[in-house]
This record gives sequence, structure tokens and C-alpha cells, in this order.
Amino acid sequence: MTILVDMDDTIEQLLKAWVSRANEKFGRQVALEEITDWNVSAPYPGLTREQIYGVTYEPGFWKSIEPMPGAAEALKHFMDEGHEVFIVTATEIEHVEEKMHGLLFRYFPFLSWSQVIITSRKQMIRGDVLIDDGIHNLEGGVYKKIMFTAPHNRNYDAEAHGMIRVDNWEEIVRIIDGMD
Repeated sequence: MTILVDMDDTIEQLLKAWVSRANEKFGRQVALEEITDWNVSAPYPGLTREQIYGVTYEPGFWKSIEPMPGAAEALKHFMDEGHEVFIVTATEIEHVEEKMHGLLFRYFPFLSWSQVIITSRKQMIRGDVLIDDGIHNLEGGVYKKIMFTAPHNRNYDAEAHGMIRVDNWEEIVRIIDGMD
């Protein structure tokens, strides 16, 4: 199979690092649960979107992000089983170098540039499965849709939209191994 995998909040914990850094920088105590949609700045009254999103442009930010538990082992398992694994990310051009070298290849050294696809239109990519936390990336695609639970999608009815909701990489491995 061809397995397409998102990066942010799917194989790594972007939101956790982002909220932590914003809280530290602006003296706030916003909890992850307060992020209920794609607008990460919403729970920060009095601060602009530019201030909150600007945190991700600070030197070293992408190196501060940790991998999602079990993600590296799962992706390696899929590759060992003969599946093709591609990272499909909507990474902004300004973040590509630090994000790929400081994060992706650091924690997933078995992946290479030939397995990275950068696009904001994931529906254009062909594969058997897409694992993603972004509803907008899963809707409309012609692949099996696995939605990784995140604070911004927890109230979305994944099943009603033909998606399988998962909470961790162990569940993903069971699902994909069962598809063989």
C-alpha cells in the first residue's frame, strides 16, 4: 500500500510545543483543550494572530517539537512490511529546512527527501491511506481516511464522514495491518 502521513500533530506534537512556547513568551496559561479550531490565537485575547503565529518563526522552534509516541516505530514497521510511506505536509516554505532537518529526519532517520511531499492540496496526492488530523485534508480525498484526534477536531463526527478516528499510533498499526 501507499500510506500518506501528515506531519503536524500526527507524527509530531506541534500544538503542544506551540502553546507551551506562546504561554511562556506571553505569560499566559492556555491549555491545549482551549484550542477548538484551526485558529490557535483564539484563546489568547489581547494578542494578535501575528503574535501567536510568529512563535513558529522563532529560531529553534521546530527543534523543540517532540515526536508523537509510537509514530517512528509505526512508520518503520510499515516500511519493513513493504508499504510505501510518504510524508505529506503543508509546511510553509520558510519552515522547510528547520522542520525537515531539525525535526523529521532527526526523529525519523529512516525517511528521506524522496518520501516528502509538500502541498496544501492533499486531495491531489494519490495513495491508499491518508493519516491526518486536518479535517480539510481528509474530506474529498480518494483514499482511506484515518483521522488522528487533536483538540481542534475532537467534536467532529469522523464516522459520519467516512473517516476512522484514532487516538494513537497503536490503533493505526492495527487498522493498517488489518487492511493487508
